[in-house]
Amino acid sequence: MPPKKKGGKGKRAAAPGAARAASLDVLPDEVLGHVLSFLPAQEAVRTCVLARRWRHLWRNASGLHISCDGEEEGASMKELREFVDHLFLIRGGSPLDTCQLSLLHLDDNYADNRRIHLWIRHVLMCRVRELSLNISWNGDPARFYLDDLPLISQHLKRLELSSLHLTGSFVDFYSCPALEVLEIKDCDIINLDRISSQSLKSLSISDYCDFSENDRIHVCAPNLVSLWLEVAYGKAPILESMPSLLEAVVKIYGNDTDCCHHYDFGDSEDEDCPCSGVHGDTDCVLLQGLSEAQSLVLIADFRMFIFRMDLKCCPIFSNLKTLLLVDFWCVPTDFSALASILEHSPVLEKLTLKLFCKEPKSKVQMKGSPDQIERSNAISQHLKVVEVKCEVVDDLVLDVLEFLNILGIYKL
Repeated sequence: MPPKKKGGKGKRAAAPGAARAASLDVLPDEVLGHVLSFLPAQEAVRTCVLARRWRHLWRNASGLHISCDGEEEGASMKELREFVDHLFLIRGGSPLDTCQLSLLHLDDNYADNRRIHLWIRHVLMCRVRELSLNISWNGDPARFYLDDLPLISQHLKRLELSSLHLTGSFVDFYSCPALEVLEIKDCDIINLDRISSQSLKSLSISDYCDFSENDRIHVCAPNLVSLWLEVAYGKAPILESMPSLLEAVVKIYGNDTDCCHHYDFGDSEDEDCPCSGVHGDTDCVLLQGLSEAQSLVLIADFRMFIFRMDLKCCPIFSNLKTLLLVDFWCVPTDFSALASILEHSPVLEKLTLKLFCKEPKSKVQMKGSPDQIERSNAISQHLKVVEVKCEVVDDLVLDVLEFLNILGIYKL
């Protein structure tokens, strides 16, 4: 009797990919729904043809990624419109953790404009916790105009806004009591009076947002912990009291509105200069709101007068331990700006001066510390480390080093 073949009668070789499919099948529906939330919405829906069990899993996915780029061949807002309308109809009000709407280079269409606003409101009704909106038209103006209606959500915790024209009601987050993180990128904020939230903990305004040339908006976020603010166009905003602030980065650059063209290491005497009467409606634009921070990065071109004017009524930085200053603070021959902020920082422990560096990483780095005997009374008794970073040690840098030596800071 011939020997039996290994494997026995009726056994077949495992189909390619069977082990992988089996490994997915052991996962609960909730986990599979979470996995689907990382796929583009169209691809998540296509998984309904994989097997009977997958037929309805996409409906309960915890996230939605809806995108359309009018510059890509085959991308069509008409097709997306039909898809998303049916998607929301079938999903109903199933809860969402995250939602991203990335609709770029669309043809300006009134009907699409209204439909997109309805999509946003529908997502909010699904109790979304993290919402990202990046919407732009193919033309001028390119930024998408949001309607002048407030956001209303008890669940929204994170909001990212890109390429949008923001309105006053939309950024009054009184009806979003859970909102903690707000990121604004490349947006028009020229028609706003204020950005306000009682719950906000992290605020970032970056990537060439357009502020108003005429009026300063107010940023009212009393519970803010972290701030990133870049002002490249228009007037810098007025920062109201932030008693919980721990860290802040403020960049004022390339900005003609807050730029003094007559400034020559001193106050301009030209009555038509924009720096004349800059504080007509407030004593301090930026520094007062930043005065509770523990860590500060302050960046400005030497022609920008906002910090210089603020220093005339400079607050006490009672919690400031780490400070990084760039260019503006070290250009004037008397170093009055640098001297003033050091004098008003009684617990400062580390000072970094980044001077005239075009690249993110400086070529020359020097480090020193105050002499315990010769240190000036004008600097913090807690100051331990002073760093100077630059491209090359030229006359301007040597002037800064000499000023630091006057304060009793050596070994640079």
